[in-house]
Parts: sequence; C-alpha cells; structure tokens
Amino acid sequence: MIIHGEVMKYFEGKNGVFVIAEIGGNHEGNFEYAQRLTRLAADSGVDAIKFQIYSGDHLVNPLIDPDRNRHFKKFQLTRDQFIDLAKLCRQLDVIFMASVWDIDALSYIDEFMPIYKIGSGDLTAYSTIKRIAEIGKPIILSTGLADLEEVLHTMEFIYSIDPSYRVERKLALLQCTSMYPIPDEDANLNVMLTLREKTGLPVGYSDHTIGVTAVETAVAMGAEIIEIHFTDRREGKTFRDHFVSLTKTEIQMLIEKIQKIKKLQGGFDKTPTRAEIESNHVISFRRGLYPARNLKAGEVIREEDIVTLRPCIGLGAELFYEIIGRKLKVDVEKYQILSKECFE
Repeated sequence: MIIHGEVMKYFEGKNGVFVIAEIGGNHEGNFEYAQRLTRLAADSGVDAIKFQIYSGDHLVNPLIDPDRNRHFKKFQLTRDQFIDLAKLCRQLDVIFMASVWDIDALSYIDEFMPIYKIGSGDLTAYSTIKRIAEIGKPIILSTGLADLEEVLHTMEFIYSIDPSYRVERKLALLQCTSMYPIPDEDANLNVMLTLREKTGLPVGYSDHTIGVTAVETAVAMGAEIIEIHFTDRREGKTFRDHFVSLTKTEIQMLIEKIQKIKKLQGGFDKTPTRAEIESNHVISFRRGLYPARNLKAGEVIREEDIVTLRPCIGLGAELFYEIIGRKLKVDVEKYQILSKECFE
C-alpha cells in the first residue's frame, strides 16, 4: 500500500520494533497448554504470536526419517484448534501468525493471517513460497541455513510472483542461525546490515541464543523485527526449543529495554536537540568572540586582540578568522559583546 507517496510500514511494532513471540511447537501437542502460552505471550506485550502449522506426513518423509515424522505427528494440532488459537489472539488484541508447513492449511487459516512467516527450512521450497506469495500478504522470511545468493534468489522469486513485494517492501528478512541453542559467535548479527544494504528491505533477527543480549544488540543495530521463542518456564522441560525461549516476565523486561534503546537511538537528522535548545546550552556551552583589551576605532584586529569565551553572545567563535585583519569602526571595551557592525 502506498500512502501519500510513501511506502506503508507493514512491520511496525508498538514499541518501535515488531516483536514476535514464537510459541512454535512449545505446546508439544497439548491444546490447553497452547492456549495458556498464548494468553501469557499476549500479556507480555508482544505485537504478534506465532505458531507452526504442520502435519507429520506433510513435513517429513515417513520412509526416510520415521523418527522425525513421529515427532511432528505427536506435536501437531488440529484445524479447529488452530482456528481457536487464531480467534483467541484476536480477542487478546495480538496478531496471529504462523509458519504454514502444511500448504493445505492455507484454505482455513488465511483469513486469520495478516502476515505470513516463512521459516528458514522453507527458504528454498519454491512451491510453498509461490502459494503464499500469490496471496499477496506481507511475508517475513528467515534466512537460516542460507548463503546470500540463496536469499537473493528467493527474494527475486517472490518479486516475480508479485512485484508489490518489491515496490511496497512487503517482504522482510531475518538473520537466523538454525540451531537450538547457538553459541554467541554464530549469531552473526552483522549479517542484518548486509541484508539491508543488498536488498533495501526491512531486516530483523530471529533469536536462538540463550538470554537476551543478542536481541538487545540486534535492536541497537537497527533490527526492525525481533522473533523470540516463548515458554512459560524452562525448568523441567526436555523439548529443545524451551531452552532458547523467554518467559512472560523476561519479555516484559526486554520490551522495556527495547523502548529505552529506541529512545537512545533517536532520529537520523543531526540538529540540536530540544533539551539542548530549552536548556540554552547552544549559547551557554559555546564560545563567543570578545575583545581581549580596550580597542580604538581604526585599529586592525590581530589574533591576540580577540579572546573566545562562553557564552556565545554576539559573534560566535566560528567567525574568529573572519574578523582577523578587519578594521574597527568604533571603540570597543574589553569583554564587550561584538557585532558585525563594529567592523568595516
């Protein structure tokens, strides 16, 4: 959508960053637990809550990898349960999102999905991407497992299906490392800057580290989207995703830090701030030009005749070399305020 000549921001969060709580498979196939996690995540203040919609047989080859096929079957929820979770998100005034790994689910879940997420594992699944891009809704694409060439190829593939993804910047890219958990050195947050430079798209970070330092750093570096795994507790859990997940209290604390980081970042225009102006520091902290001694009309100003002192009243110190060599038109006294009218 184009608004007054500008591209609409599709991924704008209420705290300056679009924050996604990734419940994913942390419900472990328990619908009541999924509902509980949804309520807790909504209470934490995030912008969106994300699930993974799949069935084991639509995701993993049962002949090649029967163990993983059984794992995903154990964790899958039903059509009606996902619809109920989507409606619950609406009631809680939070965006419902999902990585749709079962493409047949688009028929019932699309009406609840304002934004689609394509996970790292599907970055090269062009048939899936095509079905989602044809819908035309904003897409967030995670880039774990990929090199830059693959990311750019997928981006161009999406553009070829619907040019509005390029024109309106309806596509966002997340730096991601697809391990659980990852060591700090594998976060590679600088890749966000590479993705922004090479594509001009909104960028962000999908976190799989332990703790919040990587997320806070990503925000400070300009991430526009943050995706964090969410749980109610890590203690006593065995499923891996819980260990890279944050709790309600931790996300609340993180959002407070995000708000502070965004305040500290400020704008991009270099001008005196309101605080500097209102405090009069532009005048009181800067130096002005003043006579170093009493001077007579007709004298030619030398460097030793002028001293620079606070406050900056009259002529500013930046004019020092403009008045050197000028002739006085009037008598001036030591430390008096000078003006351009004092000189020929």
